[in-house]
Amino acid sequence: MGLPNLSSTEGENDFSIEYSSWMVEHPCALDKFEEMKSIAKEKKIVIFLDYDGTLSDIVPNPEEAFMTDKMKMVLREVANRFPTAIISGRKRETVQGFVQLNNVYYAGSHGLDIEAPFDSSKDKDPNNEMDNKVGLYQPAKEFLPEKDKVLNLLSERTKYIKGVNIEDNKFCISVHYRHVHTKDLGTLENVISVILKEYQNFRVSTGKKVFEVRPNIVWNKGHALEYFLENLGFGNSDDVLPIYIGDDQTDEDAFKVLRKRGQGFPIVVSADPKDTNALYSLREPKEVMEFLLGLVNLEQ
Repeated sequence: MGLPNLSSTEGENDFSIEYSSWMVEHPCALDKFEEMKSIAKEKKIVIFLDYDGTLSDIVPNPEEAFMTDKMKMVLREVANRFPTAIISGRKRETVQGFVQLNNVYYAGSHGLDIEAPFDSSKDKDPNNEMDNKVGLYQPAKEFLPEKDKVLNLLSERTKYIKGVNIEDNKFCISVHYRHVHTKDLGTLENVISVILKEYQNFRVSTGKKVFEVRPNIVWNKGHALEYFLENLGFGNSDDVLPIYIGDDQTDEDAFKVLRKRGQGFPIVVSADPKDTNALYSLREPKEVMEFLLGLVNLEQ
């Protein structure tokens, strides 16, 4: 007698058990919508969203990360009802180009390039679709010349590594390695490490098949969320209900802020169990759209 053959579904069953256990701690926001709706009653809802993997699918070519027409329609309706901001690691102008909605606020470079209202309590312009005058806040502006040097070095020293895609996100640099062979990843990591030893004002973090190089300052998506709330007039509000939906590791900083404030719903987008500070989950952008549509249909 030989060893018994393992069932082809055994691994799937193990994953299912693990995912079910994870869902107990991070229940589906769609399943909890009525409960969340009750909590939101008479609260002032503010919506925060990541872009890639949240409003659009993760795609092989970052330049093709388009939202569906239906997602854009739902997002427009959400922003007509609630203050809405997209906080992305992409260049702010790139995300604006993808979304093309004038009733949404935008922050790029993981919150280092923010388009936000100057002040929600005065000088309102009734002809402005967002009902506020907006301005830019760029806490890492002084690092731009040095970032350009890092970008040039990365471009030069990785050009021989097949599959590397370097994206200039203004205040940050995304080094995509989705198409890099596994055997070359060590070389790529070493190139980044050597460059950052020379430019210690920058640090690297990881995302989904990407290395993110950004200024080494105390500022992240959580700070950007707080900046938006402050400039929208909700900084010290007891009746605001921020909702943050994101799929990336960088979104965890925003989840932490909501947990610390004891306000709102941090929602992670993931089809796999993962360590997260979010309280709720959604599996994919289609479920994000369904959740947002639910908000559109809330009785005002």
